[in-house]
Amino acid sequence: MFEKKLLERFVKYARVWTTSDPKSKETPTTPGQWDLARMLEAELRTLGARDITLTPHCYLIARIPANAPKPAQGFLAHLDTSDEVSGKDVHPVIEESAAGGVVVKSGGATLLGADDKAGIAILVTAAEWFLLHPEVEHGELEFIFTPDEETGKGLPDFPLELIHSKTCWTIDGGEEGEVEIECFNAYRALVSFEGRVIHPGNARGILVNAALMASVFAAMLPRSESPEATDGYYGYYCLMEIKGRQDEAHIELILRDFTREGMERRLAALQAIARAVEAQFPGGKVTVKTEPSYFNMKEKIAAHPEVMERLTKAMQTLGMQPVLKPVRGGTDGSRLTELGIPTPNIWTGGRNFHSVDEWVSVREMDSACRLVIELGRL
Repeated sequence: MFEKKLLERFVKYARVWTTSDPKSKETPTTPGQWDLARMLEAELRTLGARDITLTPHCYLIARIPANAPKPAQGFLAHLDTSDEVSGKDVHPVIEESAAGGVVVKSGGATLLGADDKAGIAILVTAAEWFLLHPEVEHGELEFIFTPDEETGKGLPDFPLELIHSKTCWTIDGGEEGEVEIECFNAYRALVSFEGRVIHPGNARGILVNAALMASVFAAMLPRSESPEATDGYYGYYCLMEIKGRQDEAHIELILRDFTREGMERRLAALQAIARAVEAQFPGGKVTVKTEPSYFNMKEKIAAHPEVMERLTKAMQTLGMQPVLKPVRGGTDGSRLTELGIPTPNIWTGGRNFHSVDEWVSVREMDSACRLVIELGRL
């Protein structure tokens, strides 16, 4: 139904370099996100949208006014792509899949950007449909494009006061039919190591090697609780960065768990490992600082059963049933749900996110677009 437009839009957006920078304190963290936001703003105006806001922190909101007494709904996709693989000079490869239908793949040297430019293409195409069909009754529809989802900053500058919707939907998932209403609790940990330096020839009993302390700390993280060793509802510790010298060293970790109790165990484990490393390196010091990134949205979405009832009804109209699956990560919906707006996550058709093997099914993008339209009509 929408495959040609979705393909054209996705390829155009994928070529815009919007890699975010987790080290930056600014919002957005990279200038390319402004490029895509301004491109979308201009495109939406050309399509006929008039109520458009682009905030000083690069949050783009396009509204289609209500033409019937129905609730306002918001639909979100994010502008940035992960920094784990290069997102510069993306060259999408369009192929026919063996199972039929068109897929878009990464060229093999970069990620593709389906996370979440597939979601952006879906939302712009759905907005265009509503603008072309003013006879279709709907409440106010808010199409929201956000920066820096991949940094896990938790929507620090999100203009909540501008949002009218009491229910939102993120378009940021994977395979067709998958709906996500629960996610990890997420923390970030920064571990610092202080050593004592002296010439190696005179080091006996004096030298405390901070770089070695960091290595020992990393080796003490349980390998059975790493991302590559877990799936389903199992959480993990993930070493993101290690750097340092003999005098000082630093480790950055992310921690994930579906329960608050499990996360408390992980936070306590980091402190225990820190004390164990200090015991092995007399005179050295290990400091662990942690901060939350987002929390599991399951309980707050469950408190609004009408949200899943609406989604199930919309999918059944399309001949589908929701396949509930936990997000082994998070979305902007995690933080929005925490702020009081229940926000389940819907598929985009993408696979192998954050890798050079990333690809997306245009047919599954089409079904997600039709679902957004059906939700808007409800």
